Amino acid sequence: MRISAKGRYGLAAMVELTWLSTNGKLIPVAVLSENLGISKIYLEQIFSMLKRGKLVTSVKGAQGGYRLSRPASEISVYDILSALEQMLFEPTEQSVEEKAPLIESTLHENVYNVLDGCVRDTLSKIKLSHLLDDYIAQKNKGNYMFYI
Repeated sequence: MRISAKGRYGLAAMVELTWLSTNGKLIPVAVLSENLGISKIYLEQIFSMLKRGKLVTSVKGAQGGYRLSRPASEISVYDILSALEQMLFEPTEQSVEEKAPLIESTLHENVYNVLDGCVRDTLSKIKLSHLLDDYIAQKNKGNYMFYI
């Protein structure tokens, strides 16, 4: 499975957005762009797709920005990637349907549909809140307090 740059950047931006907007604050794309080192124009395209997928909401204006449309515990990696990756979740095309329909049917039932289901189920179980928790844990790793 290959996730495009748009999908990878979208996942990273959603984790950063979740981290920065824990109190419901609106986060401008420029801040995310600066923090992640991703082009602001490219992130705007990504957030347009995330908004269309009802994963984020936006407010225009000087004090505007983005925030999650629902709690991070209700947004899965599957939700994010399916909003950004049109090709990733398309059904497998027919290959030998015309000459060997039984082989085609067997392959779809035992390989393609099973694989699609496993990917969907696995990515649906990984919530944005899980990614945030791991991100915070990694940020705090090694930050020990020393007392004398």
